[in-house]
Amino acid sequence: MKPSALAVSICPLSTIRQFVERHHYSHSVNGVKIDTCFMVGCAGELVGGVIFGAMSTTAWKRFAESERSVLELRRLVLLDEAERNSESYVIGRCLRWLCMNRPEVEVIVSYADPAHGHVGTIYKASNFEYVGVSGADKGYRDPDTSKVYHSRALRTRGEHGEYKPFVVKLRDKYTAGQLEEIMLPGKHCYIYRFKRRPESRHVA
Repeated sequence: MKPSALAVSICPLSTIRQFVERHHYSHSVNGVKIDTCFMVGCAGELVGGVIFGAMSTTAWKRFAESERSVLELRRLVLLDEAERNSESYVIGRCLRWLCMNRPEVEVIVSYADPAHGHVGTIYKASNFEYVGVSGADKGYRDPDTSKVYHSRALRTRGEHGEYKPFVVKLRDKYTAGQLEEIMLPGKHCYIYRFKRRPESRHVA
């Protein structure tokens, strides 16, 4: 699949959730504060998904004066059949839409996880600025599923303050001593700052 054959369009999470959970290395969107999603299609088939959301902590304060001014690229996944430069092409389309339709957003933040062999090549190709490595942090591995969770996953709450169902299960396992404590290495951090022209207009 050539990059030019990919169609990127905004969509609800329900359109891409199963795809992302199947193909992204995290196999999950639990704990993600989802804001805007994009589907990537080719010849009528779903071949990719992108999720932007609020940052999980007050880390946004490093990048802007208000939380609403910052979005994090939380998930990006394309099928392996997508050719070279497809990721940067898709990111570019998403950034264009956000620039035109979300004027309150000033900065996009993304992290590349070296624990999964990522160093941020696609962000460099997308004109992101490298701003360093985040600090190492504590995480937990679930031996039953082999999934790894950041320590903040145990504190994730819904919009009404309640623990989400997956968090309840994790906390029960933690209390029972069924999670393995591990250290998570720091991640490479990249940012993209929008440079809007005064005459910019919203597009559909």
